[in-house]
Amino acid sequence: MAKIPFMKLSGAGNDFVIIDNLKRIVPYENTDFVAKICERRMSVGADGILLVENSEQADFKMRYFNADGGEAETCGNGARCISKFAHINGITSDRMRFETKAGIYESEILKSGVKVRMSDPTDVRLNFPLRLEDCVYTVCSVNSGVPHVVFFIEDLEAADVVNLGAQTRYHGDFQPAGTNVNFVRIKNEREIDVRTYERGVEDETLACGTGSIASAVLSALLGKTVAPVAVRTASGAVLTIHFELADGGAKNVHLEGDARVIYAGELEEGAWNY
Repeated sequence: MAKIPFMKLSGAGNDFVIIDNLKRIVPYENTDFVAKICERRMSVGADGILLVENSEQADFKMRYFNADGGEAETCGNGARCISKFAHINGITSDRMRFETKAGIYESEILKSGVKVRMSDPTDVRLNFPLRLEDCVYTVCSVNSGVPHVVFFIEDLEAADVVNLGAQTRYHGDFQPAGTNVNFVRIKNEREIDVRTYERGVEDETLACGTGSIASAVLSALLGKTVAPVAVRTASGAVLTIHFELADGGAKNVHLEGDARVIYAGELEEGAWNY
C-alpha cells in the first residue's frame, strides 16, 4: 500500500485528519481504517476523518467519518477545516460550494477563519419531557445537519455531560440513529456557553459546530438570545452563528470560526495496519 498524504487541522478544538481522495486512494476495503487512524497514541489520533471526493453537483464532496468509523451526515467544524484544506491545496478558490449528505454548503475563506453557509435546521421540538435514569428533564431538539438534543442549565461546570449525554444519545426516543447532546448556559442575549457529547466519539468533545448551531437556534426560538450568537465552546474557542428566525425554525444559517493547519505528512501502512 502506498503512503497516503494527509493534513491535520483543528477547528475550535475538534481535530481532523483530512485526505485528498479525488483519486480514490483511501482503502475502503479496510473497514477499520478510520477507527485506527483516529485512535490516539496508537496512530495519528483525531475526532474524525474528512475526505475530499469528486462531486457532480459542486466543487467537491465532503465525506465525514466519526472516530468510531461510522459515516455521519455532516460536521460543522469539519466543514470549515475541509474548506481551508481545499483552498490551500489548490482544489478551490477562496469561495467554494461542496456537497455533503446534509446538502450543498457554501464557504468563504476569511482573514480570521472560515465562514460556511450550512443547511437550514429541521425537526424543531421545544420543551418536551425526556425521562432519564434519575428524573424527567425538559429538553429541546433540532436537526442542524445531524440530530441534537439541548439541555438548558445554569451550572455548566457541574453538568454530568458524559453520563447524561450517553443516556440521551442511546435513548429509545432517538433510535436508531441516536443523537448528539448539548448542555447550554445563557450568558446574555448574544452569548452562550456550550458543552457537547458527540455520538461516534462517544464522549465530550472540545467543540461541535452543528451543536453550536443547534444551541444558538433553539435559544433564539425560546426568546433567550438574538442572532448573531457567540458560542463559547469547551475549548475556549468562540464560534459565531449567523441566522434568521423563520416559520418556527431558522434559515440562512452560517457558522463562522477558526480552521488551523496543525501539520502535514504521509500515513504509513502502520498507521492503520495494527
